[in-house]
Amino acid sequence: MKTELLIITALESELKRESLPRGVEIVYSGVGKINAAMTCIKAIHQYSPKRILNFGTAGKIKPELSGLLEIGKVIQRDMDAEPLAPRGSTPFCTRPQEYLSTGNFLCGSGDSFVTSHDSWLHNQGVDVVDMELFAIAAIAHEHQIPWQSFKYITDEANEDSGEHWQAKVHHGQELFLAALSQALAGYS
Repeated sequence: MKTELLIITALESELKRESLPRGVEIVYSGVGKINAAMTCIKAIHQYSPKRILNFGTAGKIKPELSGLLEIGKVIQRDMDAEPLAPRGSTPFCTRPQEYLSTGNFLCGSGDSFVTSHDSWLHNQGVDVVDMELFAIAAIAHEHQIPWQSFKYITDEANEDSGEHWQAKVHHGQELFLAALSQALAGYS
């Protein structure tokens, strides 16, 4: 089966399949970089997409941000192999340490739910944090498939993040569907 556009979202609670236009395929990866990588590889082999679109929720690092943001760059926030390589870099790895797309915001991706201040995130200029995008971008890059990502801010990456995320996990769907409509119009 082939598709022009494949959406990868961690959880159905973030984006309901039945809300999507006909002909748009979606796969749910589950939470975290390993789940996202495995799902992305399998979906690429199943659907042969020409473009991958990630939608998900995120915690904000910069207090002035809100709503739906298009991500332009993603880095790993949890790769910490110092002194072999600086934080964010995988030692002895020739693949990119960051992946670029068309948006304006920087996402720090990692396998932890951010619930407290992290100076490193601020020093890197990270706007939002998530748990899947770096893996999705890396797999898309490896398969030479363009990717885009939209993140809906649910929380402030602080001690109340879990509660706020649970209350707002489904709030970004309508904003994303509007962005998806614009993206699909760009194909015409």
